[in-house]
Amino acid sequence: MVLAAVVAAVVAAVGLVAFSVVHWPAFNSSNVTRALTTVGQVAAMVLLAVSVWLLRAGRAPLVAKALSWVGVSGFVTVTLGMPLAATKLYLFGVSVDQEFRTEFLTRMTDTAALKDMTYADLPSFYPAGWFWVGGRVANLLGMSGWEVFKPYSIASLAVASVIALVLWSRLIRADLAVVVTLAVSAIALAYASPEPYSAVLVVLLPPVLVLAWGGLHRAPGSGGWGAIVGTGAFLGLAATFYTLYLGWAAFAVTLMALVAAGLAWRADGFAAVRDPLLRLVAAGAIAGLIALIVWTPFLLELRHGSPAGSGTATHYLPEPGSTLPLPMFDASLIGALCLLGTVWLVGRATTSRRAQSLGIGVVAVYLWSLLSMAFTAAGNTLLSFRLEPVLLVLLGAAGVFGFVDFSRWIILATSDNPRIKAALVAVGALGAVAFAQSIPHHLAPEINTAYTDTDGDGVRADKRPPGAASYYSEVDATIRSQRPEPRSDTVVLTADTSFLSFYPYFGFQGLTSHYANPLAEFDKRAAAIGRWTEATSPDDLIRQLDESPWRAPDVFVFRKSADGYTLRLAQDVYPNDPNVKRYTVTFPTSLFDDPRFTTTEVGPFVVVTRH
Repeated sequence: MVLAAVVAAVVAAVGLVAFSVVHWPAFNSSNVTRALTTVGQVAAMVLLAVSVWLLRAGRAPLVAKALSWVGVSGFVTVTLGMPLAATKLYLFGVSVDQEFRTEFLTRMTDTAALKDMTYADLPSFYPAGWFWVGGRVANLLGMSGWEVFKPYSIASLAVASVIALVLWSRLIRADLAVVVTLAVSAIALAYASPEPYSAVLVVLLPPVLVLAWGGLHRAPGSGGWGAIVGTGAFLGLAATFYTLYLGWAAFAVTLMALVAAGLAWRADGFAAVRDPLLRLVAAGAIAGLIALIVWTPFLLELRHGSPAGSGTATHYLPEPGSTLPLPMFDASLIGALCLLGTVWLVGRATTSRRAQSLGIGVVAVYLWSLLSMAFTAAGNTLLSFRLEPVLLVLLGAAGVFGFVDFSRWIILATSDNPRIKAALVAVGALGAVAFAQSIPHHLAPEINTAYTDTDGDGVRADKRPPGAASYYSEVDATIRSQRPEPRSDTVVLTADTSFLSFYPYFGFQGLTSHYANPLAEFDKRAAAIGRWTEATSPDDLIRQLDESPWRAPDVFVFRKSADGYTLRLAQDVYPNDPNVKRYTVTFPTSLFDDPRFTTTEVGPFVVVTRH
């Protein structure tokens, strides 16, 4: 795995550097990068085809293995890297959720301590694992957090896909491992890649579930503890990367343990139940120890505060979260693959351990979805809509196994006719190419946003006039000239929170309550800001700032209006969809007409620094 990860990182680095040295047209105004993406994908799949042929023929196994590593990592790199070659931003730019993710990576680039992405003097609530590693990569390369986001995201996905290949190769035939890894990676790129720190877990989930089932469902005393250690290590990794997938993966593994215990009881009596449950506890203990690496600071801080009672990340129920996902009935390639996978899972449920493990995973997705919908009655959800990529990769992996099994039956039924063999191989290969080349089309909105958003250099990659973010460098220069302390020692109150995505200042208030640290008291901070606008004089405002229970802003970055200086804030209005209501507060300009404040206009912004 270590060697494979190094190879994948090198392939991704070489590919991304090669893409960056050419002046490509923007994806949203030309089809050139789309065409070259298809060429690169086909080239990567040719390498994988050669690898599969060598593995099946039993020739040059080391060469075949190396080709598979290069092919998988090259496929991931070209599929995401080529469409984004003319921009420095990743999918979705710095819009919506990608804004706070970029802010988090910028924070972790500025410091190796597990600090909150926005709020001063608070430990991180969101697991910092993926972002912490990204920060160290940025430090090593001498890049800003926002600038390393794209290459690090693509490289980490390439590395995760190759690690999944190595794991699959230990669980099933090596040639079949290459095929299923390509399928799972392609599906993850299409449906999970905008959220890269979860996508690296998505590609690993199918083989991990097979591994977990192998460790949990076996006769007592027959070994399998290595699989339990591996399962615990993955759950620990999930705990350091993404809380939702940790919760679901732990739920799925627990469901596996209960099924294994039930089967053991039926076969050998009640005494046999202890073994799978003991294995479950061991995996949980390993996961807990690894989770403490990133969770300890927050748990310690929790002793001195209490989480917010409302406005949390679970207050979100879009339409997909209100119905059960049934991709097997979609009229598309992915729908056909999922349908084939569903048939295979049901048909092989009693004869294939792979079908059993993936099938339990699929059942766990649907149970989680039903629980999430039921939780709406209690005022929360389990964010089940974010499990769609998990369901797709599980059914997609099953679809690959189903295609192989059905092909074998057809070949046997036709007396090993070589023409039938060739036809089936052609159908599989053409289907893979068809889905692969559709990935940029599926991601077109996310790619287009990467070209239309203004980056940290104040540039729009599509060469059109940049937005207000082009003034951020001047805002930063103004703050630094008036407040020479390190950025990480300055608290900024602004509604243009993407400013914090590019520069590691702390913010007084986050983008929305759903991304805010539960210990930050988002609602109370919003109420305090509202009271500050009603101050009667500069003295009254300064008194309120000094009496703030939180560290008060050192700098305000406002927008100008005819009535004064404005901030556009957010309020949680769940269960409505959209779940956020925007509202504007206005500070009278007279509140800052005082020697203790310095006011500077920068483009559409007004920078007010308190002395």
